[in-house]
Amino acid sequence: MKFSEDLAKRELIKDKTFEDASWLDKPRKFYLGIDASTDSLTIGNLAVILLAKRFIDAGWKAVLLAGGATSLVGDPGGKDEERLLADKAVVAANIKEVKAQIEKLLTGAPHELVNNLDWLDSLRYLDFLRDVGKHYPMSELLQRDFVATRLSDHGAGISYAEFSYSLLQGYDFWHLYKAMGVELQIGASDQWGNMISGVPLVRKKEGKEVHAMCMPLVVNQLTGKKFGKSEEGAVWLDPARTSPTQFYQFWINVDDASVGDYLKIYTFLSIEEIQKTMEYHVSSPEERKAQMLLAREVTELVHGKEETHTAKVVTDVLTGKTPITSVGEGVLAQVRKEIPADKIKKNAPLIDVLVSSGLASSKTEARRLVAEGAIQVNGQRVTDENQVLTETSLLKRGKAFKDSALIELK
Repeated sequence: MKFSEDLAKRELIKDKTFEDASWLDKPRKFYLGIDASTDSLTIGNLAVILLAKRFIDAGWKAVLLAGGATSLVGDPGGKDEERLLADKAVVAANIKEVKAQIEKLLTGAPHELVNNLDWLDSLRYLDFLRDVGKHYPMSELLQRDFVATRLSDHGAGISYAEFSYSLLQGYDFWHLYKAMGVELQIGASDQWGNMISGVPLVRKKEGKEVHAMCMPLVVNQLTGKKFGKSEEGAVWLDPARTSPTQFYQFWINVDDASVGDYLKIYTFLSIEEIQKTMEYHVSSPEERKAQMLLAREVTELVHGKEETHTAKVVTDVLTGKTPITSVGEGVLAQVRKEIPADKIKKNAPLIDVLVSSGLASSKTEARRLVAEGAIQVNGQRVTDENQVLTETSLLKRGKAFKDSALIELK
């Protein structure tokens, strides 16, 4: 299958400046801009990083651009309000952390990493106005979606700094074309207004055609909202922010309507394998085979096989598939990181343990929860308020992982 056909089947081409997608089948050099406003990528960023890897695997040469300069200004794309200006030292530290994540994701995929601070930091303002600003009609800039939204009656307004952001991005493309021969910029659709800034600039300055292509913004099909948010916030690639187990569980819990799309975007499984998986999933959705495959593939990409295995075992414990009494200290240590843990004396009353573990606010509430059948001990529903605990136990109130507690004997 041709590269352009694979991208099309995965629905990874939304907007493009070239007419025929087969233009992508001749490998050239592309670049992808990486925001440095935080010290970790999210699964939203992951989607476009994996798009870059697909290009590399198809023979394209890759340039990853860290926004050391543009992150100091703030990207207005997709934002309803002005960003707070970041400190230079913070942005530099963010780049260091994000670079490590990118290197891990692109292991075995050749690429160059550059920082636009290296050429924008010394740029003279008058030169910028003459060489770049002169080529951007105000009427065109005012029609950009993010500008129009911010300047509308209900918008928060936009500063000159953020208004100028797309010109800086256009300059980046011009610089990378001249210095490195870059002919394509890729990104997500929320960046499209900025991405198309470089195409006309290169044409006007160099008389050459370069192009831009964006993939659709990944959304939750049930809610229509931008993908990658859980009840606790963003899903990060940094294991200190989102543990591998939490990461794995996020993918396990994606909805049936979206799982097929996520398999196309976030895995390197063939289209044929994805189709077979989805055919089985449609016939037996209760088995959640598609979600389990998705969780395994993406967690392995980000955290590796060993962490994925541990995340699966811990998840099986938390969901009751694997008895807590059958696992070793290594798994118990991970469980303690995911849910509250408490040590008690043997034969401690269940009602007291529910309170001490935080699953109930008082003995009165604990008795009510037991009477309503809302409490499980090692997967078994408890109705006797006089029950005592005689072994290491997993207590659950309801279905959510966060409403669980690990109880160990002293």
